[in-house]
Amino acid sequence: MNLKYKYWYFQKALSDKFCDEVVAYGNQQREEIGFVGNINNSNFKTLDKKTKKFFNKKRTSNVSWLDDPWIMKEVLPFVNEANKSAGWNFQLEGCETAQFTKYKINQFYDWHFDENIEPYKNGTIRKLSVTCSLSDPNDYEGGRLQFDYRDADKVSNKNFITCEEILPKGSIVVFPSFIWHRVMPVTKGTRYSLVIWNLGRPYI
Repeated sequence: MNLKYKYWYFQKALSDKFCDEVVAYGNQQREEIGFVGNINNSNFKTLDKKTKKFFNKKRTSNVSWLDDPWIMKEVLPFVNEANKSAGWNFQLEGCETAQFTKYKINQFYDWHFDENIEPYKNGTIRKLSVTCSLSDPNDYEGGRLQFDYRDADKVSNKNFITCEEILPKGSIVVFPSFIWHRVMPVTKGTRYSLVIWNLGRPYI
């Protein structure tokens, strides 16, 4: 799919008060290890050592799940605005539960894309991903969000960029869920973010 804009951003769109409230609330919820794909805390224990090692090299972070109207009400209008302003005009049918993510020192999420290959959740797929920066950039180092515009699991240095626009606290970046991206290791402090996947019918 040939897109004019690979991502759309809103700097400092969310207030410091809102960000701080989400962080405080997220830290009060039951925390899980962040996994990849359909792997979760339960079935991870059943994997062999080699597979576990692969997943541990792919991602290490802590997450909790937030499905509260006061959070969705604040963030989702920006998704709709980005969908229109970027010219994607994807048909959307709701979203998944928000993922509150905590990246501590040496934690990261290697190259991946969010789009599920086969439809799920009433026949929908992930179409637009949104990441909200909840941390002051002075509170951590590393943890940069990066994009790579490719079609396979192979780094394409030609199209590799760092999304500097999301660094200010309260900033939002929206991008098609098939775009490859990663979060670099945090080297100091803790990086907090909120991720929401927006769903729609498969592309025709």
